[in-house]
Amino acid sequence: MLAKPTSKNQLTLPKVIVSPFPGVSHFDVAEQSGRIVLSPVRIGQGDVVRRKLEELGVTEQEF
Repeated sequence: MLAKPTSKNQLTLPKVIVSPFPGVSHFDVAEQSGRIVLSPVRIGQGDVVRRKLEELGVTEQEF
């Protein structure tokens, strides 16, 4: 299966590839041995909490 990057280096992932990952909206992208590797990532509430703490100026040293 081929995927061609756009002029902005964007790819559209084929439905057959992403359908085994229902509910996944983000993928971690890495390079391994000359290959591009995508790993599904589930964004959870932890990210929301971390973002809010950052907005409030709370640092790790305060825990």
